[in-house]
Amino acid sequence: MRKSNLILIGLCLTLMTGEAYAQSSGSRGKSGRVIRPGAGGKQNVKRPNTGTARPSRPARPATGRSGVTPANQLTQALQLVRAGQHLQAAPQLYSLSRRPEFTSERMQIKYILGVSLMELKLYQIAAFQFVDVVRRGDSKYVRQALEKLSIVADQLGDDTLLNYAISKVRVDEFPPNQKDIVYYRLGEIRQKNRNPTEAEQLFGRVTQNSRYYQAAQYRRGTALLEGNRPKEAIPIFEDILNSRAGAPVTDLTKVQAQIALARSYYQMQDWDRALEYYRDIPRDTEIWHDSLFESTWASLRAAKFRTTLSALQSLHSAFYEDYFIPESLLVRGIVYLYICKFDETDKTLNLFEKTYQPVLTSIDRYLQSVKDPIHYFNEIERAYTIRRDRKPIMGLKVPYMVSRRILDEGDVKRSFQYMRSLNDERLKLESYGGFARSPLGVYSLKVLSNRFKNTKIAVGEMVRAHLVNIRSDMRDFFEQASFIRYETINGKKEILKKKIAGKENEAVDDNIDRDFYIQNGFEYWPFQGEYWIDEIGNYHYLGKQNCE
Repeated sequence: MRKSNLILIGLCLTLMTGEAYAQSSGSRGKSGRVIRPGAGGKQNVKRPNTGTARPSRPARPATGRSGVTPANQLTQALQLVRAGQHLQAAPQLYSLSRRPEFTSERMQIKYILGVSLMELKLYQIAAFQFVDVVRRGDSKYVRQALEKLSIVADQLGDDTLLNYAISKVRVDEFPPNQKDIVYYRLGEIRQKNRNPTEAEQLFGRVTQNSRYYQAAQYRRGTALLEGNRPKEAIPIFEDILNSRAGAPVTDLTKVQAQIALARSYYQMQDWDRALEYYRDIPRDTEIWHDSLFESTWASLRAAKFRTTLSALQSLHSAFYEDYFIPESLLVRGIVYLYICKFDETDKTLNLFEKTYQPVLTSIDRYLQSVKDPIHYFNEIERAYTIRRDRKPIMGLKVPYMVSRRILDEGDVKRSFQYMRSLNDERLKLESYGGFARSPLGVYSLKVLSNRFKNTKIAVGEMVRAHLVNIRSDMRDFFEQASFIRYETINGKKEILKKKIAGKENEAVDDNIDRDFYIQNGFEYWPFQGEYWIDEIGNYHYLGKQNCE
């Protein structure tokens, strides 16, 4: 066996198991004979042991005037790895991985290089080394490379790498301590592909002592909801909620469990239980706005029209004018229609058309005129900057409320997180000084640049797809608005018939004295078009239906 093989195998065992390396990495084999690669990678002829002393002679360099052979360089690089000096080892390993003398050891060197880059937290560059090992597929380091690839992909939040790694391996080939991440990621893929049954089973295989356990349980519950099995999902969400009993009320896991329970009971058409959980969600959490809107559907289905209008009053305040919630105006119009307040229905539908017709026109025009994904990325990046830095809303071609909605979509959000990881890696690489100027550093910067470019294109395509979906949804909303207006005209006609027949009743809301409604300690303040942040969520609609 060649010396380089002995060294590599010894080091890999050390990296994988932590066992001693010295036995197989020395300059002598077990027989005590020197096994020395010669110049150009050719193995020297073994000198027979004659038992007689040989006259000493000066050492002869194998290559060059420095006397440093490729084998020596490899030995030195591996010693640096063993000593934890990855900043010095990685450039040498990168250079050696490209030398023809080490063709047969190239995948081993790349694997070790990837491990060193992981230690330097250069995850994207490390991932490329592991992908090379996996793609070549003819070395015994494929399984270890896949394991490491799944770890770095998880660090980067790169779904593409994760999917590639998982598609190339069987779960039972992973070491036990890495199986949980594979089950979790496979579950995500199945759920994304709308296979909730398999997704639920995979999430259920994540063990309780895994750091993915709670997230897997939550995703398992959502998979059950997607499979129309809310009764099985409820105990899972209750367990998550109970496990966070001592956490602050704004704890994200706790709040997610609460809204999941609300959605479960809504799916079971238990409107009152759903509303109980919606009300428990604190206002100072990001999810409160969504929960408030969802609660309007639950209260509408429970025929609690005042509760519905009270929640909508908050949603339609000036504090949420940048939110894209066209459906909420339709819900408001439906409630006014149910309680025969046709004038209010007209006003609401007029507001819907005035607000969202220009939005639909802008989206339609933009989709027709822009085809380049980079333009879509630039547009969403401008909105991202406005939101992050709280800048004035200006210079956008797509309405900000729409871009804001797209920024909250899971795939776009993950992609921006991935680009932040790439940027952090670039800054870290540049901070390494000489390393950044080495061939490995130059190669790494080029890789990061290409990943930035490709991710921007991918995000641009995502944005365009979301805009197409939003345009389709808005066209449906306008069709629904036309139905509501048609029913409003019918309602007005019936009222007119009763009026002509002399059967018109006085509407309670015609009475301007609201003292009748003041009860249970509430104070009555007539609404004069002003919104105050501390009042959001506390509005109570006191009107009464006019249908009787």
